[in-house]
Amino acid sequence: MTTQTVTIPALLGGSFNAYLATPSTQPRAGIVLIQEIVGVNQNMRQIANDFAKVGYQVLVPDLYWRLEPGVQLDFDDEKQRAKAFELLGEFDWDSGVEDLKASLSFLRQYPSSTGKVGSVGFCSGGKLAYFMATRTDADANVSYYGVDIDRNLAEATKIHKPLILHMSANDEYVSPSAQTTIQQGLKDNPLVTIYRYEGVSHGFSRAGSSAYRKEAAELAGDRTLAFLKQHLG
Repeated sequence: MTTQTVTIPALLGGSFNAYLATPSTQPRAGIVLIQEIVGVNQNMRQIANDFAKVGYQVLVPDLYWRLEPGVQLDFDDEKQRAKAFELLGEFDWDSGVEDLKASLSFLRQYPSSTGKVGSVGFCSGGKLAYFMATRTDADANVSYYGVDIDRNLAEATKIHKPLILHMSANDEYVSPSAQTTIQQGLKDNPLVTIYRYEGVSHGFSRAGSSAYRKEAAELAGDRTLAFLKQHLG
């Protein structure tokens, strides 16, 4: 496996950096890995490396580049967490989706690409993974504890490719009523699979954090890999 920083032309002008992890074998397919609110930090790079080790070409775009390029924060640090929420408050979601479309195109055109590319996103990236399902032609999408999906269910009719939602039963950022709204709003769509993990909070897959819960994280990870293998190869 090799890693590098690449530069991607933005569809709206300018360019942004992304972390690219390339497997040592012929790539199965591509994954656009979508950052949490803390930026492209060590945790996101490690997730990318782990996907690359099982054969995927993984791209992690710096979605905060218009606000503060290269930001890397620790969610468990109170001051850094506050800054992350500040950045998120300034983040333009529509521009972020356009950057993800550019990332999708970059991976599809990359040498040795199979042409199939999906997305996996966490937290705010989980919301963006949902938008990847509703606003792009990504081949398969995985959302981990995505926020505000209940407020964007009007877009659900545009889902034409398989989507997984991993939901934390005790998510402090997605209320029980919001989770019920999501489940009711998507239950009739055969392309959507919802997994709910009891007894865990937001960020249960964030390795090394106070929220990390090994059993739930490994179960969600196994389900994600099986899903990606089925739909991306």
